[in-house]
Amino acid sequence: MMDAADLAAIRLTLELAAVTTAILLVIGTPVAWWLARTRSVLKGAVGAVVALPLVLPPTVIGFYLLLLMGPHGPVGQLTQALGLGLLPFSFAGLVVGSVFYSLPFVVQPLQQAFEAIGERPLEVAATLRAGALDTFFSVVLPLARPGFVTAAVLGFAHTVGEFGVVLMIGGNIPEKTRVVSVQIYDHVEALEYAQAHWLSAGMVAFSFLVLFLLYSRKRGGMR
Repeated sequence: MMDAADLAAIRLTLELAAVTTAILLVIGTPVAWWLARTRSVLKGAVGAVVALPLVLPPTVIGFYLLLLMGPHGPVGQLTQALGLGLLPFSFAGLVVGSVFYSLPFVVQPLQQAFEAIGERPLEVAATLRAGALDTFFSVVLPLARPGFVTAAVLGFAHTVGEFGVVLMIGGNIPEKTRVVSVQIYDHVEALEYAQAHWLSAGMVAFSFLVLFLLYSRKRGGMR
Protein backbone atom coordinates (compact mmCIF):
# COMPACT_ATOMS: atom_id res chain seq x y z
CA MET A 1 0.00 0.00 0.00
CA MET A 2 0.98 3.63 -0.37
CA ASP A 3 2.59 5.44 2.55
CA ALA A 4 2.80 9.14 3.42
CA ALA A 5 5.82 9.67 1.17
CA ASP A 6 3.97 8.19 -1.80
CA LEU A 7 0.95 10.41 -1.21
CA ALA A 8 3.20 13.47 -0.88
CA ALA A 9 4.86 12.59 -4.20
CA ILE A 10 1.46 12.23 -5.87
CA ARG A 11 0.29 15.58 -4.51
CA LEU A 12 3.46 17.32 -5.66
CA THR A 13 3.25 15.70 -9.10
CA LEU A 14 -0.35 16.81 -9.63
CA GLU A 15 0.49 20.32 -8.45
CA LEU A 16 3.48 20.49 -10.79
CA ALA A 17 1.43 19.23 -13.73
CA ALA A 18 -1.39 21.71 -13.09
CA VAL A 19 0.93 24.73 -12.81
CA THR A 20 2.99 23.66 -15.82
CA THR A 21 -0.09 23.11 -17.99
CA ALA A 22 -1.51 26.52 -17.12
CA ILE A 23 1.78 28.24 -17.99
CA LEU A 24 2.15 26.24 -21.20
CA LEU A 25 -1.32 27.22 -22.40
CA VAL A 26 -0.50 30.89 -21.84
CA ILE A 27 2.91 30.66 -23.51
CA GLY A 28 2.03 28.09 -26.14
CA THR A 29 -1.05 29.81 -27.54
CA PRO A 30 0.71 32.81 -29.13
CA VAL A 31 3.60 30.60 -30.27
CA ALA A 32 1.22 28.13 -31.91
CA TRP A 33 -0.81 30.94 -33.50
CA TRP A 34 2.35 32.46 -34.95
CA LEU A 35 3.53 29.11 -36.30
CA ALA A 36 0.12 28.47 -37.84
CA ARG A 37 -0.13 31.87 -39.55
CA THR A 38 3.37 33.08 -40.33
CA ARG A 39 5.22 32.86 -43.62
CA SER A 40 8.49 33.93 -42.04
CA VAL A 41 11.70 32.15 -42.93
CA LEU A 42 12.13 31.63 -39.19
CA LYS A 43 9.11 29.33 -38.97
CA GLY A 44 11.18 26.20 -39.53
CA ALA A 45 13.77 27.18 -36.94
CA VAL A 46 11.17 28.09 -34.31
CA GLY A 47 9.21 24.90 -35.00
CA ALA A 48 12.40 22.87 -34.63
CA VAL A 49 13.23 24.52 -31.29
CA VAL A 50 9.72 23.81 -30.01
CA ALA A 51 9.99 20.16 -31.09
CA LEU A 52 13.47 19.57 -29.64
CA PRO A 53 12.19 17.89 -26.44
CA LEU A 54 10.64 15.18 -28.64
CA VAL A 55 14.08 13.95 -29.71
CA LEU A 56 16.53 15.15 -27.06
CA PRO A 57 17.15 12.93 -24.03
CA PRO A 58 15.51 14.51 -20.96
CA THR A 59 18.85 14.46 -19.14
CA VAL A 60 20.36 16.69 -21.84
CA ILE A 61 17.59 19.24 -21.39
CA GLY A 62 17.94 19.03 -17.62
CA PHE A 63 21.73 19.39 -17.80
CA TYR A 64 21.68 22.59 -19.83
CA LEU A 65 18.85 24.07 -17.79
CA LEU A 66 20.87 23.28 -14.68
CA LEU A 67 23.83 25.17 -16.12
CA LEU A 68 21.65 28.14 -17.11
CA MET A 69 19.92 28.34 -13.74
CA GLY A 70 22.96 27.48 -11.63
CA PRO A 71 25.00 30.01 -9.64
CA HIS A 72 27.29 30.73 -12.60
CA GLY A 73 24.65 30.68 -15.33
CA PRO A 74 22.98 33.82 -16.72
CA VAL A 75 19.56 32.91 -15.38
CA GLY A 76 20.98 31.95 -12.00
CA GLN A 77 22.90 35.21 -11.71
CA LEU A 78 19.75 37.15 -12.64
CA THR A 79 17.55 35.39 -10.07
CA GLN A 80 20.19 35.93 -7.40
CA ALA A 81 20.48 39.61 -8.29
CA LEU A 82 16.71 39.93 -7.97
CA GLY A 83 16.83 38.29 -4.54
CA LEU A 84 14.98 35.18 -5.74
CA GLY A 85 17.79 32.74 -5.01
CA LEU A 86 18.55 29.80 -7.28
CA LEU A 87 15.90 27.82 -9.13
CA PRO A 88 17.55 24.38 -9.18
CA PHE A 89 16.39 21.96 -6.46
CA SER A 90 13.19 23.95 -5.93
CA PHE A 91 9.58 23.62 -7.06
CA ALA A 92 10.02 26.70 -9.28
CA GLY A 93 12.95 24.99 -10.97
CA LEU A 94 10.80 21.93 -11.62
CA VAL A 95 8.19 24.15 -13.24
CA VAL A 96 10.76 25.75 -15.55
CA GLY A 97 12.13 22.37 -16.60
CA SER A 98 8.64 20.95 -17.09
CA VAL A 99 7.60 23.87 -19.28
CA PHE A 100 10.53 23.28 -21.61
CA TYR A 101 10.09 19.51 -21.62
CA SER A 102 6.34 19.50 -22.30
CA LEU A 103 6.28 22.48 -24.70
CA PRO A 104 5.72 20.51 -27.95
CA PHE A 105 2.87 18.52 -26.42
CA VAL A 106 0.93 21.77 -26.04
CA VAL A 107 2.13 23.87 -28.97
CA GLN A 108 1.72 21.24 -31.68
CA PRO A 109 -1.95 20.37 -30.97
CA LEU A 110 -2.76 24.08 -30.78
CA GLN A 111 -0.94 24.77 -34.05
CA GLN A 112 -2.86 21.97 -35.77
CA ALA A 113 -6.14 23.30 -34.39
CA PHE A 114 -5.39 26.83 -35.61
CA GLU A 115 -4.37 25.57 -39.06
CA ALA A 116 -7.57 23.53 -39.34
CA ILE A 117 -9.71 26.66 -38.95
CA GLY A 118 -8.72 27.92 -42.39
CA GLU A 119 -9.06 31.41 -43.81
CA ARG A 120 -12.82 31.61 -44.31
CA PRO A 121 -13.88 32.36 -40.69
CA LEU A 122 -11.20 35.03 -40.41
CA GLU A 123 -12.27 36.63 -43.68
CA VAL A 124 -15.89 36.72 -42.53
CA ALA A 125 -14.86 38.35 -39.26
CA ALA A 126 -12.85 40.92 -41.21
CA THR A 127 -15.86 41.82 -43.36
CA LEU A 128 -17.76 42.50 -40.14
CA ARG A 129 -14.96 44.87 -39.13
CA ALA A 130 -13.83 42.77 -36.20
CA GLY A 131 -10.40 43.67 -34.83
CA ALA A 132 -7.55 41.22 -34.55
CA LEU A 133 -8.07 40.56 -30.83
CA ASP A 134 -11.86 40.39 -31.20
CA THR A 135 -11.48 37.88 -34.03
CA PHE A 136 -9.07 35.76 -32.03
CA PHE A 137 -11.17 35.60 -28.87
CA SER A 138 -14.61 35.48 -30.52
CA VAL A 139 -13.87 33.29 -33.54
CA VAL A 140 -10.54 31.48 -33.27
CA LEU A 141 -10.68 30.33 -29.65
CA PRO A 142 -14.18 28.76 -29.86
CA LEU A 143 -13.30 26.96 -33.11
CA ALA A 144 -9.99 25.74 -31.68
CA ARG A 145 -11.49 24.53 -28.40
CA PRO A 146 -10.89 20.81 -29.16
CA GLY A 147 -7.23 21.62 -29.75
CA PHE A 148 -7.01 23.36 -26.38
CA VAL A 149 -8.53 20.34 -24.65
CA THR A 150 -6.06 18.00 -26.34
CA ALA A 151 -3.13 20.30 -25.57
CA ALA A 152 -4.11 20.63 -21.91
CA VAL A 153 -4.58 16.89 -21.44
CA LEU A 154 -1.34 15.95 -23.19
CA GLY A 155 0.65 18.67 -21.42
CA PHE A 156 -0.68 17.57 -18.03
CA ALA A 157 -0.14 13.85 -18.68
CA HIS A 158 3.35 14.34 -20.09
CA THR A 159 4.39 16.40 -17.07
CA VAL A 160 3.09 13.71 -14.72
CA GLY A 161 5.36 11.15 -16.40
CA GLU A 162 8.59 13.18 -16.28
CA PHE A 163 11.72 11.67 -14.78
CA GLY A 164 15.04 12.71 -16.29
CA VAL A 165 14.41 16.45 -16.36
CA VAL A 166 12.96 16.69 -12.87
CA LEU A 167 15.69 14.50 -11.40
CA MET A 168 18.43 16.64 -12.97
CA ILE A 169 16.91 19.96 -11.92
CA GLY A 170 15.08 19.08 -8.73
CA GLY A 171 17.05 16.22 -7.29
CA ASN A 172 15.22 14.08 -4.76
CA ILE A 173 14.00 16.26 -1.90
CA PRO A 174 10.98 14.83 -0.04
CA GLU A 175 7.80 16.97 -0.28
CA LYS A 176 9.70 19.56 -2.32
CA THR A 177 11.00 18.03 -5.56
CA ARG A 178 10.36 14.28 -5.22
CA VAL A 179 7.65 13.51 -7.78
CA VAL A 180 6.01 10.15 -8.50
CA SER A 181 8.55 9.00 -11.10
CA VAL A 182 11.43 9.69 -8.72
CA GLN A 183 9.56 8.00 -5.86
CA ILE A 184 9.18 4.87 -8.00
CA TYR A 185 12.92 4.93 -8.71
CA ASP A 186 13.63 5.19 -4.98
CA HIS A 187 11.41 2.21 -4.24
CA VAL A 188 13.12 0.08 -6.88
CA GLU A 189 16.57 1.03 -5.59
CA ALA A 190 15.50 0.01 -2.10
CA LEU A 191 14.06 -3.27 -3.49
CA GLU A 192 10.59 -2.17 -2.32
CA TYR A 193 8.87 -3.70 -5.32
CA ALA A 194 5.39 -3.78 -3.79
CA GLN A 195 5.38 0.00 -3.24
CA ALA A 196 6.90 0.55 -6.69
CA HIS A 197 4.17 -1.62 -8.16
CA TRP A 198 1.36 0.43 -6.61
CA LEU A 199 2.72 3.69 -8.00
CA SER A 200 3.70 2.21 -11.36
CA ALA A 201 0.31 0.57 -11.83
CA GLY A 202 -1.31 3.90 -11.05
CA MET A 203 0.83 5.58 -13.72
CA VAL A 204 -0.10 2.89 -16.26
CA ALA A 205 -3.80 3.28 -15.49
CA PHE A 206 -3.57 7.06 -15.68
CA SER A 207 -1.73 6.99 -19.01
CA PHE A 208 -4.16 4.48 -20.50
CA LEU A 209 -7.16 6.55 -19.38
CA VAL A 210 -5.72 9.72 -20.91
CA LEU A 211 -5.01 8.05 -24.25
CA PHE A 212 -8.35 6.23 -24.25
CA LEU A 213 -10.27 9.46 -23.70
CA LEU A 214 -8.29 11.30 -26.37
CA TYR A 215 -8.69 8.60 -29.01
CA SER A 216 -12.36 8.07 -28.15
CA ARG A 217 -12.96 11.79 -28.44
CA LYS A 218 -11.21 12.03 -31.81
CA ARG A 219 -13.12 9.05 -33.16
CA GLY A 220 -16.39 10.55 -31.96
CA GLY A 221 -15.53 13.83 -33.66
CA MET A 222 -14.95 12.06 -36.98
CA ARG A 223 -18.50 10.68 -37.13
